[in-house]
Amino acid sequence: MFKPLDPLLHAELRLAVMSLLISAEEAEFPYIKEQTGATAGNLSVQIDKLSAAGYIEVEKTFKGKKSCTLCRITPVGLKAFEDYVKALQSYLNVKKT
Repeated sequence: MFKPLDPLLHAELRLAVMSLLISAEEAEFPYIKEQTGATAGNLSVQIDKLSAAGYIEVEKTFKGKKSCTLCRITPVGLKAFEDYVKALQSYLNVKKT
């Protein structure tokens, strides 16, 4: 009856990161940090988990002399997010008998 929810996406901060990246082509680490209200350390750990799963890609570059971390959702991540939303909808569309 209920579809399983992806435990990687079910965590609040990882879900927030994925939601931000769905609507943006790419996002810089400070922007994601500001939008989610996460600490830099916690956000970094969660980004690493999403990257290890292949859900996002992380590119480390420089803007002048400052480092810049860019995050982008991957096709695998987009599919996982869409599947997560469909699974969540299965919980919301339960008919009472």
